[in-house]
Amino acid sequence: MCGIVGYIGKRQALPIGLAGLETLEYRGYDSAGFAICNPGRVTLVKQVGYVQQLKDKIENQNIAGNLCILHTRWATHGTPNEVNAHPHHDCAGRVYLVHNGIIENYKELKNYLGQRGHAFISETDTEVMPHLIEELLKDENDFKTALFNALKMIEGTYAFAIINKEDPHTLYAARLSSPLVIGVGNEENFLASDPSALIESTRKVIYLKDGEVAEMTKDSIVITDLDQRPTPLKVEQLEWTLEQAQKGNFPHFMLKEIFEGPEVVKAAIQGRLKPREHLVKLGGLELAQKRLNAMRRLIILACGTSYYAGLVGEYIFEEIAGIPTEVHFASEFRYREEPFEPGTVALAISQSGETADTLAALRKAKKAGLLTLGLVNVVGSTIARETDAGVYNHAGPEIGVASTKAFLSQLTTLILMALYVSKKRGAFHTALMQELMEIPKKIQSILDASEQIQQLAATYATHSNFLFLGRRYNYPVALEGALKLKEISYIHAEGYGAGEMKHGPIAMVGPDFPTIAVVPSNSVSDKMYSNIQEIKARRGPMIAVATEGDEHISSLADHVLYIPKTLEPLEPLLSIVPLQLFAYYMGTKRGYNVDRPRNLAKSVTVE
Repeated sequence: MCGIVGYIGKRQALPIGLAGLETLEYRGYDSAGFAICNPGRVTLVKQVGYVQQLKDKIENQNIAGNLCILHTRWATHGTPNEVNAHPHHDCAGRVYLVHNGIIENYKELKNYLGQRGHAFISETDTEVMPHLIEELLKDENDFKTALFNALKMIEGTYAFAIINKEDPHTLYAARLSSPLVIGVGNEENFLASDPSALIESTRKVIYLKDGEVAEMTKDSIVITDLDQRPTPLKVEQLEWTLEQAQKGNFPHFMLKEIFEGPEVVKAAIQGRLKPREHLVKLGGLELAQKRLNAMRRLIILACGTSYYAGLVGEYIFEEIAGIPTEVHFASEFRYREEPFEPGTVALAISQSGETADTLAALRKAKKAGLLTLGLVNVVGSTIARETDAGVYNHAGPEIGVASTKAFLSQLTTLILMALYVSKKRGAFHTALMQELMEIPKKIQSILDASEQIQQLAATYATHSNFLFLGRRYNYPVALEGALKLKEISYIHAEGYGAGEMKHGPIAMVGPDFPTIAVVPSNSVSDKMYSNIQEIKARRGPMIAVATEGDEHISSLADHVLYIPKTLEPLEPLLSIVPLQLFAYYMGTKRGYNVDRPRNLAKSVTVE
């Protein structure tokens, strides 16, 4: 959720660290800070607001040093202010650190340390850690021993970057359920909570695993477990390019990523979908083939947008593969007690592969002995490493906080997975494969008509409430469309199954309460027409997302956004695109920063 950057090397650390920190701004944050170490001295600077405000604060100051840790904070414990911003330090000013995650037993530790004379200045849980190391140094002269003992005493989740003022040539890092990745350089090494912060400096990375601690100098990297037993270094190559993480000619990352939709679908199916051979090839699932053949039930675990992709996946797996499927909020599943029959498989969906609730739910499924699968976008992420098998959706870096292209790639990959595990090989499956190849071109045709959606947003930009309706495959699309509008424009929006509209939400309908109905020409379109008529009878403004050639819809709706005709299971790949664009244009019309919506973060690594 927050961002961490660290540097140790031969160059001046601060410019490198600040550049890396700026690439993490998409994660959402409310303050920023850094600590830079020279022999015998640490310079600490913190600032409420954005990284640019932190840079403005040190303008014309010469802050030199080859070791630096930096942080962007999203408040969990304590209000956003300079005192609560990271880095935090101990009483003596020897230990400085930044932290992502939550220390669950911080109150107990704070009481324990307070009784031993430690004075705390912030409201954060993080501040107990440098004081705890300081306390343990009273009995242990060795900094490393004190650090490892402190790590064993804290409960919760963490990604730490740590400086010992008395050793200005070493950067320490530790990880438990919150991501950290090391960038490997030449006479320099890097640290970040997200690989995107490293792209400009190096492509060689090491993903820290849970319970690992790294000791980094400019020339060496040593990784051990919490018992100080060495673990082997596994250096991997980043697939992303710097250009992929830049806006190009688009005013916002969100718009760029929506317009990348056709390429995202192509990337997801490339080399995997072979319609002429009636074949789907997913190498990441082949290791689990025997257990997949015995699958009798599928549980999908996810949060937010990934959860809505999972709801589409429920229809897909049941109707394409014939597998009974349930979708659970990961945040609820982890606390449920339920029996699992033989043949149950759990699929965790997460763009980042680090979502805390999804990871906890996944671990519960593993503990129950289920086969666990992952669908993630980030290579080497925790969910990718901890699942038995899985598939990457290959969407490339998604910088905008509100997920758009990752949602499209998740839908595409879920279709591929359902085709892969399906024991059927009928004409409908062949038609699906062939039609999926046409989807990128059809998405592009929707994007080419984006000006109409922009004009529609200008018409409705002053409205404060929206209702989104859909049925079957397009019910989750209605939910996701409402979520996007809430995230980006701060407009109250509710997504509903259209059949449920008359069981409560219709009470809200009136001249100032617009409805967006997702009504492609399919098996339930007649039912959708009836729902639309119920709203029009109550003078509710109506926007419809409908199939090209549907002449009837124009007599029912005030505005119609047309999408190309496709097979019903593939409709969400098209019907979501105008809703993403509508949310984007509504947000920009209302003057908001759509790439960094308030209170939200890209990777939710706390519960």
